[in-house]
Amino acid sequence: MAAGKKFSLNLPLKVILTEEGASHFISHNMKLLRFRLADNVEEYGVSLNPFSPQSLQNMILVNYVSKIEISMSEFVSVRQEVMDLSKVVVYSLLYKQFDRQLFADLIQTDVVQKHNRKNPTQLIDERTKFSEVQLRQIIAAQRSAVQLAKKEILEPVWKSIMENKDYSLEEKNIYLLMTEKFLNRLSLMNWHIITKFYNTEGFSQINIAIRHLLQVYMEKSRVAEYISILVMELALNNENTNMRKEARRMFAGIDDVDALIYDPEQREKIVAELKRNHEQVFLSWKLGGGSSAIGKQGRLQITLYNKDDEFQEVKENIESKAAADTNKKSLIDFYRELPEGQESTDLGLYYLSYLDDACKKVNVKFESIVNQFSSSDLTVINLIFNF
Repeated sequence: MAAGKKFSLNLPLKVILTEEGASHFISHNMKLLRFRLADNVEEYGVSLNPFSPQSLQNMILVNYVSKIEISMSEFVSVRQEVMDLSKVVVYSLLYKQFDRQLFADLIQTDVVQKHNRKNPTQLIDERTKFSEVQLRQIIAAQRSAVQLAKKEILEPVWKSIMENKDYSLEEKNIYLLMTEKFLNRLSLMNWHIITKFYNTEGFSQINIAIRHLLQVYMEKSRVAEYISILVMELALNNENTNMRKEARRMFAGIDDVDALIYDPEQREKIVAELKRNHEQVFLSWKLGGGSSAIGKQGRLQITLYNKDDEFQEVKENIESKAAADTNKKSLIDFYRELPEGQESTDLGLYYLSYLDDACKKVNVKFESIVNQFSSSDLTVINLIFNF
């Protein structure tokens, strides 16, 4: 949850917009930039540096963001910022999924079904459409009911968190804050349903549905931390690969390359050379499939690759599987085949197995694919999650 602590983060973000996002920016007379991304595809978006985590999260929650990319020659100096960015993205997806799932659960409750049978002209179901203006007016008139309902929902949840002996004090504080955030980020439509049935005898069903889902998503949220650690580990691994390659070029004939890249003075020289040659590690987060892509909304694809200028010439799109010289394997196999002595291999494998276990426990689908393109000395790592 560290993402909320800092008012802004200094990272050079390329934010690729969805159609809704592009329309919003254009209608507000904001100029869009045309980016050539690491997979050689050109997209329109905005450039942010620094950026406010809260603003980015709000853009994701209203479906304005389709992809985020950063590229740097070294990640060690921005370790915390990258991990915070990763958590902002994962939490945003969890908030959106929670909201979608809750709506689906609420319209299945007896109290809503009963209302629909009695009021066929005022149905509340997946086809119900209100304009945002209408919903804002409805909720504004129900402000006190929103506060009372929130209190009634959260108090028993908070009590059970505080009484849970398995949670550390830090975990308790995180969960207290998080459960409130899940409710604060609910859509107006969900609040309309909650307030409509607040103070009716059927509200207990709605309350139970929300509390059950909060428990599920508290558990799911644990993976956000593990994802950010693994992403950082992979970025550092890629960075060190680039550094070793550059060190061998700069200091021809040197046997102990690792001694060079871990000597702060020499490392600085190597980083300067990498920057001069535009040799970078690219990291991207591709979000869901837009508001209309059924079943894909909870999907997150994180991609990492090392890339130098030569790769600009490689025309094949990384995501097309047509490349004949691609060697495809899982991340675990990739790690096992790395040369001896690559110091972070064990750590990477450890984080990977930890994340894999955590995802299985909380029903998050996780798959890792590594593509190696022999023609361009390029390794592409994909981590795919379905929340």
